[in-house]
Amino acid sequence: MDDIDRFLREDVGKKGDITSNALFTKQTARAIIIAKEDCVVAGLQEAQQVFKKVGASARLLLKDGTAVRKGNTVIEVQGLVRSILKGERLALNIIGRMSGIATETKKIVQCCKKINPTVTIAATRKTTPGFRMFEKKAIILGGGEPHRYGLYDAVLIKDNHLKMIDSIEEAIMKIKRKLPGNPVEIEVENGTDATAAARLNVEIIMLDNFDPKTGRNVARKIRQINPGILIEVSGGITADNITQYASFVDRISLGCLTHSVKNKDFSLEIFKN
Repeated sequence: MDDIDRFLREDVGKKGDITSNALFTKQTARAIIIAKEDCVVAGLQEAQQVFKKVGASARLLLKDGTAVRKGNTVIEVQGLVRSILKGERLALNIIGRMSGIATETKKIVQCCKKINPTVTIAATRKTTPGFRMFEKKAIILGGGEPHRYGLYDAVLIKDNHLKMIDSIEEAIMKIKRKLPGNPVEIEVENGTDATAAARLNVEIIMLDNFDPKTGRNVARKIRQINPGILIEVSGGITADNITQYASFVDRISLGCLTHSVKNKDFSLEIFKN
């Protein structure tokens, strides 16, 4: 059972769509999914899988990551009425959620790259449980980068790790000893810890909850020690203040791209054959 199967099971349970099953038997129909607002569309491939699993066929009219205008048709569907209605809400939920993330990501990426063409915009793990892979994919479709997918695929020493370790130096050396060859990222909350980490040649330093002026000064000190370190900022960064950070960092990570972004509106219209 894959993710789409689990999502469908959440909607149909053990009894299925009792309303549609009572109203229809073998009637067929066609349907279209329409964008109700301008956006970067995402989730079309996943929606196609939804309809396939319920026994309908869906044809994608656009590629994921395409900018669409209000009123554009993005998918055509053919099949049993019961099948189309069974997959309708899940398909729309996926497209709406992923398109909201892709659209906001694209807006922020374009804004920041006007200031610094090399800066990257990254997601965080502040995602919907069970839907992370789809949300991270939407980030990529919007021109961002996914950052780490979980606790398993990258080293990131965070503040709560450091509360349980005597010093930054001890934490970094322990990681390097036990996980040789893994790039080390460390989250710091002040300039002293940032310069200490820079002297230990970590690969990435994340400046957490720094105001832009302080962050710029600390970034300069890090590069004076080791210009090869990637500097990331995170914490309290929104679409309203992000441009104040874009000029002096390599990467900006934002939880708001996934935890509070607004879905885009799509609708399905069905027609008798």
